[in-house]
Formats: sequence, structure tokens, C-alpha cells
Amino acid sequence: MNIPSELKYTKDHEWIRIEGDLAVVGITDFAQSELGDIVYVEVETVDETLDADEIFGTVEAVKTVSDLFLPLSGEIVEFNEGLEDDPESVNSDPYGAGWMIKIKYTDASQIERLLSDEAYKVLIGA
Repeated sequence: MNIPSELKYTKDHEWIRIEGDLAVVGITDFAQSELGDIVYVEVETVDETLDADEIFGTVEAVKTVSDLFLPLSGEIVEFNEGLEDDPESVNSDPYGAGWMIKIKYTDASQIERLLSDEAYKVLIGA
């Protein structure tokens, strides 16, 4: 199971990479393996400001649809449009080409409540 140490994680299996005042968000390797083959990623919240833990989109696999939860409050400024033609990149490269959104976060203190790689490993029993 790939769980990069430089990222932060949520109990809902999203990963977060802080890049200045932006946060890049996707789902973890664990989440994509549990979902199976990803066939569609829907995010209709670009340019919206949402609170942490609100639903920002959905990911559809062959057998299920799962909500995606925003890890930090802020404005969703970008959707990875590459996922429209290649949603499978969430399976093959969840921490790279499979990223989903970028957020301009509004409350840096929320970063502290995210899980470290070690805490996420405990959560998933890795």
C-alpha cells in the first residue's frame, strides 16, 4: 500500500498536498483499491467555496458511487480535466495524474487536524 509521508490524509480517504496557499486533493491508494476500477469522476463545485467535510463531488466505480469530502474549507479553483478522458488514472496513479481538485484554502489551522501518514496507516490497518 502506497502512503506517501509528505502528504496529509482524512478519515474519508482523501489525500492532501499543500502547495503554498493551495491544496491539491485526491483519493488514496487504499480508497482506489477498495473502489475498484474507476469509470467516472464528477466535480461540479469548481469556483464554489465550501466548508471542510462538505461533499465536493463523486467518484464512480464499476459497482459503486462514493462521495468525495472536502478536507479543508476553501474555494475549489481547479478540477483535473484529464480525469474526464482518463478516470482510470485515479487507479494507476492516485497521487500523481489521478489528483482531483485544487483548493484555495481559507483556514490553515485546519491542516493540523488532518492525519499524518502514520495515523492514516493505523486507520486502515496497514
